Amino acid sequence: MPRSARLDAPGILHHVIIRGIERQDIFRNKADREDFVDRLSKLVPETRTSCYAWVLMSNHAHFLFRSGPCGLAELMRRLLTGYAVGFNHRHKRHGQLFQNRYKSIICQEDAYLKELVRYIHLNPLRANMVKDFEALNRYAFSGHRLLAGKAECSWQDGGYVHGYFGESSAIASKQYLAYVKVGIALGRRPELVGGGLIRSLGGWTEVKNMRLKGMDRIKGDERILGDSDFALSVLSCAKERFERSYQLKRLGYDVDRVAEKVAAIYEIDPDEIFQKGRRKTRANARGLFCYWCSSELGMSLTELARKLEMTVSGAGYAARRGEALAKRHQYSLTK
Repeated sequence: MPRSARLDAPGILHHVIIRGIERQDIFRNKADREDFVDRLSKLVPETRTSCYAWVLMSNHAHFLFRSGPCGLAELMRRLLTGYAVGFNHRHKRHGQLFQNRYKSIICQEDAYLKELVRYIHLNPLRANMVKDFEALNRYAFSGHRLLAGKAECSWQDGGYVHGYFGESSAIASKQYLAYVKVGIALGRRPELVGGGLIRSLGGWTEVKNMRLKGMDRIKGDERILGDSDFALSVLSCAKERFERSYQLKRLGYDVDRVAEKVAAIYEIDPDEIFQKGRRKTRANARGLFCYWCSSELGMSLTELARKLEMTVSGAGYAARRGEALAKRHQYSLTK
């Protein structure tokens, strides 16, 4: 059966799971984990992704991300590719490290953010990697310590999660710890990580009840964690985004035509967009070009960086500049 296309767009909450191929370890020692965290610390702010929870195990890892302006794929591609190259070099191995694609589940925030933060951070305790709750508070490779008030992490958005638990950091940390402790007795919570229809409806009991009432055709999707209305909303937005990109390409909008549109706005030659330089007009034009190519045509930052002979982070910065310009001046690619 062909696998489903990923659902990805700016500002969406994702529960991401990565696993080692054939259940092999992707973190063999402390150096591996430190390398992975170092990459996260650079890429999360660079891609303007928000990280609310994370944990590194042995053969897998969990994250709760809110995607940045260019979606989640750019972050994950750079993170996993870079780490795999470094891992293979350190351990003198070759070949694939991760099991197929990473798993990404779009989540309904109000219903599931707290649940997922707790579920993710309890992983080391459920897997007996730490012996008790106090040991979990000391586990270094998890976002739990920040939320518990035991450590700092500049790239993790602890303040946003704390907002669900209390008005001050001290009160929020105390309430968070109490909430996580209650979750220990709940076990593995498979409904949070698998089974689209079952998960979307609230578990097998609810599905059975709905079937007894003759409600068999209910919307569910393995890529979405949320109720039926939320699933329909996400799928509708994803369809609109795909159709917009497809329609633009069908109408002849490609890189060159975008460059022509931008050049007309700034009254420059299209070739200037592809030339290096710090002149403000050219920098603004490159920014708008990057924004429209990424948001409207679906190009990755890597493709843009290659096209413009710049770094990926530079392309990301340019796209953010372009987004601000488009909103401020109400520029439209098709008008």
